[in-house]
Amino acid sequence: MSSGHARPANLVEGPIGRTLALFALPVLGANVLQSLNGSVNAIWIGNLLGEAALTATSNANLVLFLMLGTVFGVSMAATILIGQAWGRRDLDLAKCVVGTGASFFVIASAALALAGWLLTPAILHMLGTPPAAFDFAVSYLRVIFLAVPVMNAFAFAMAALRGAGDARTPFYFMAMSVGLDIALNPMLIRGLGPFPELGIAGAAASTLLAQAVSLTALLVLLYARRHPLLPGPGEFGHFKPRPDLLRAIVVKGVPMGLQMIVISLAALVMMGLVNAFGVATAAAYGVAAQLWTYVQMPALAIGAAVSSMAAQNVGAGRWDRVERIARIGVLFNIVLTGALVALLYVADRYALRLFLPSDSEAVDIAVHINSVASWSFVLFGITIVLFGVVRATGAVTPPLVILCISLLVVRVPFAWALRDTLGPDAVWWSFPLGAVVSTTLAMLYYRFGKWRQARMAPEVPATGEAADTGVSVPSMDREAEYETPAAAADR
Repeated sequence: MSSGHARPANLVEGPIGRTLALFALPVLGANVLQSLNGSVNAIWIGNLLGEAALTATSNANLVLFLMLGTVFGVSMAATILIGQAWGRRDLDLAKCVVGTGASFFVIASAALALAGWLLTPAILHMLGTPPAAFDFAVSYLRVIFLAVPVMNAFAFAMAALRGAGDARTPFYFMAMSVGLDIALNPMLIRGLGPFPELGIAGAAASTLLAQAVSLTALLVLLYARRHPLLPGPGEFGHFKPRPDLLRAIVVKGVPMGLQMIVISLAALVMMGLVNAFGVATAAAYGVAAQLWTYVQMPALAIGAAVSSMAAQNVGAGRWDRVERIARIGVLFNIVLTGALVALLYVADRYALRLFLPSDSEAVDIAVHINSVASWSFVLFGITIVLFGVVRATGAVTPPLVILCISLLVVRVPFAWALRDTLGPDAVWWSFPLGAVVSTTLAMLYYRFGKWRQARMAPEVPATGEAADTGVSVPSMDREAEYETPAAAADR
């Protein structure tokens, strides 16, 4: 139990292992909640509206994933900039990053929402959306485009908090958003209680409402607690975009967003190769991929935590801690991901039967897929952790190049070239091959690359004033009065 007021975590001091674990756990929880949200919403749509509606959301979500990939990159760039400024104890610069990023997201999201609304039919035609699902997809995607500004603002707010060392508050409000979305889905689809019957548009509207309510509640709480990242009275000039910061956010964010697009592109190509081997093989691969989603979650959470933690220590000039963060992050990944992979080897047949009938031919195929490919996710995790460390300095292009080589130059061509010789095994073995290549290149770049000399943005204070050079985060009035929900619960 603690008393008094607490500030967002200071990630440049204290035991690295404990701090990293406490920071990564809420990130992992948020990832699990997002996956659960998608699964439950798909169940609602499939059961209430049928297969055509479910197909429509699958097509629309491809568009959404591409948009969120870019947003992920820009948000991560802002997170790193905030983390570096926070570690450097330059609170004014951190506020400028928040103001610049918020203004960029509002303007860009509004333009994207308008363009998306107008171009929705053309986009779905380009995707080849089946005629039976087309009208469903138009209704759903148009509401999703309306939700984009809110979704982007919510994602940016949570990224900014993580950059300042607070992973628990984003988790709490993600839980609120997911709970509201799941509850509102059937009400808006079917028109239960006071709600109108919106059909498939109700599924998208539930996401819009859930995130709008959660974002509003988050901002109200942060202003009530006078969060140190929020501009105070007389500081709203921080929302005027600074060209140098805007350039850093976009230039550094785009390569990180492209990583998501490269992963998506490789996944689409691999799915096409698998489909050629028949329904049973495609079903087995689809179910195995569902299990892999959960196997990868610890690595993704550790990678995000490592990136925020390393960014603060880079800003503070604590390079000795950056090296130890990398080593401990890799160790955590090996232990956690390795444990899940071992569990999958032991119990995968039982897990697969949750998705497939026990006498299905696809069960044996999926067991074989896991035996060949699942261990490679331990290597995948090492790559993600090392990427998280190097991008914390602003070195974002080399990880993209490494990803392109391992996926588009090695994995996909290997599976395509040997598909007639090895059959579906060419696809399964391409996963460990790609993982070995990406991990080897990531380790070589970490050891010999020039990522330590990379920079995100100019390191001058935002107002031209001398930055605080104290040992800890500056004890400014607004910061000292800030209290996280977690701290309030502890008191």
